[in-house]
Amino acid sequence: MGSVKGPLTTHVLNTGDGVPAARMALSLHRLDPRMTVWSLVTVGNTNEDGRCPGLITSDAFTPGMYKIRFETGQYWESLGQSSFYPYVEIVFTVSAADQSLHVPLLVSRYSYSTYRGS
Repeated sequence: MGSVKGPLTTHVLNTGDGVPAARMALSLHRLDPRMTVWSLVTVGNTNEDGRCPGLITSDAFTPGMYKIRFETGQYWESLGQSSFYPYVEIVFTVSAADQSLHVPLLVSRYSYSTYRGS
């Protein structure tokens, strides 16, 4: 993943420790509506600020259903801690290709939340 901001961004915050969730692995998937199967678009890791720029290019960002899978269990293990959730998947719909979407994840060892950011 590049360092260029694209039409889809995410930001992961470790709310238990009050810090960005740096080096969390994640993957972006698109649903194939004909086969109802998820197709992998890209994989990456959050940077030191908890962000993962360059998830998808504007050309590849087409209307449809997407999900971001965050490998939260691996993240907490890397910190020497356990977690109730081995991963978190956020599923969302892109209704227009010209949208800019921000999908943040707030995570602790025993809870998580998300919202549509700006």
